[in-house]
Amino acid sequence: MKAERSKLILVITGAVIFNIIFWNEKPGVNIILFDVFICASAFYLYPYSLKSSTCRWLLAGHLITAAMVVIQNTMLSEIGFGITMLLFISFSQYIHRSAWYAGGSVLLNYVLVIPNFFRELSNARGKTISLSGWSRSARILLIPLFILMVFFIIYAFANTVFSSIAADVAAAIESWLTHVFDWFSFERFGFFLLGIFVVGGLVLRSRSTYFSDADMKKQNSLLRKKNSLKIWKESSFSDLLSIITGKAAAGIMALKNEFIMGMISLVLLNILLLFINIIDLKYVWLGFTFSKDANMAIYVHEGAWLLILSIILAMLLLLLFFRGNLNFYKKNNRLRYGAYLWIFQNVFLVCSVIMRDYYYIFHYGLAYRRIGLLFFLAMVLAGLLTVFLKICYVKTTYYLLRINAWVGILLLVLATSVHWDETIARYNLARKTSIPTDVHFLLSLSDKTLPLIEKNKDVLQKDVATRERYYYEGSFYNAITLFEYRKKDFLNRQMNYTWLSWNVTDAYVKKELSAGVHISSLK
Repeated sequence: MKAERSKLILVITGAVIFNIIFWNEKPGVNIILFDVFICASAFYLYPYSLKSSTCRWLLAGHLITAAMVVIQNTMLSEIGFGITMLLFISFSQYIHRSAWYAGGSVLLNYVLVIPNFFRELSNARGKTISLSGWSRSARILLIPLFILMVFFIIYAFANTVFSSIAADVAAAIESWLTHVFDWFSFERFGFFLLGIFVVGGLVLRSRSTYFSDADMKKQNSLLRKKNSLKIWKESSFSDLLSIITGKAAAGIMALKNEFIMGMISLVLLNILLLFINIIDLKYVWLGFTFSKDANMAIYVHEGAWLLILSIILAMLLLLLFFRGNLNFYKKNNRLRYGAYLWIFQNVFLVCSVIMRDYYYIFHYGLAYRRIGLLFFLAMVLAGLLTVFLKICYVKTTYYLLRINAWVGILLLVLATSVHWDETIARYNLARKTSIPTDVHFLLSLSDKTLPLIEKNKDVLQKDVATRERYYYEGSFYNAITLFEYRKKDFLNRQMNYTWLSWNVTDAYVKKELSAGVHISSLK
């Protein structure tokens, strides 16, 4: 019962803290305060998590993202903060190895947060509080309070000084009640309930261990299964082979026929991919010439995503061939070497896509999709490497997904450490004489870029000369007017925040802009 009461106290306390530090505020110092409370609660309720190396690594990554929220204050850092917090909590509460299953556990926590809360409330209740004693005391006090009120009114009318004091006291009480009811508005109460939901999902552990149990049943190494011919014929892959190859998919020769089919497929695909890579080697690596008439967007994005799709299909095909007993086939060395060659060729194809993206960035500057493509390609390379390890060391698909999930988390944590909007603006403006400047895109970047644009206002002047106009918050502006509006809007918004919303990025922008901008309310 003591444990249940502790959980309830933590949930309610956390909801109150959530309400106070996040109401009408933006993420900043309040993130650190909330994080300290949640992490301390997790270690208090689940002290054994301190012994887990996975929890400690997750906590380290989570603390990096929390620091980046205060330093960089980007949406990506906030997303990273949320994901790493949820995973840290899940690994603290349950036994997990895979981030995928840990995500399932924390999702289950939130699906069952209301039943979990009332379950803990029911378990924490002690003996029922009797109201009979309270009602008797109220009845006894009723007559004395009525007499006091009568004489209070008489004295107020009879003595002007007393009446003035009473009026001041009444005004103070009225003001206090006004502030109290402002604090307990319907919106604020709804925000408090949101705090209950958020903190409850983090603190209250669901009784169901479905995802944890499923996770621990999975194996990293693939084991040979001696399936009967009857079971093989009932499998979906056998049905697929039967449609394609007929009788070759049945009988004791089915595995050999599957090997032959896989071998022929890999030989043909390696020849085809070799032809593609030779073309890329000639035209992308050795003979690329930039032409302003060429559509670089089609060259990079459409071509790149189709190539990435081919690489993903290649990995899925390898997983299909090396999903089971074909890994233990005595004569499968040639099939393995064919798979290794195809993986190597796909790695070269990824590098060719990186070169395409590099040319696009070099001639047209940085943008979200061009940066995102690089991170996606990093994940693809990790996927190809883990497919190689799976085939080489006979690992399961579970192992493949588990390792790639951790690679994704690592890339996410690393990505939060960079303010990408500022990086984009700094790179593009530093090359404004050699690459075309997309003013509309530049003005759509976050507030951190405003001081950089201020120092390069000449690009806005050129845009104004073209009479280009941009739609922003219900109105059309030219580049200069829109930029000045954004500066004033930023400074005015900062006036509505308290120290709880303080972060390094906003403090820097405010310092840079305050000197030349008059802070006034916008109409």
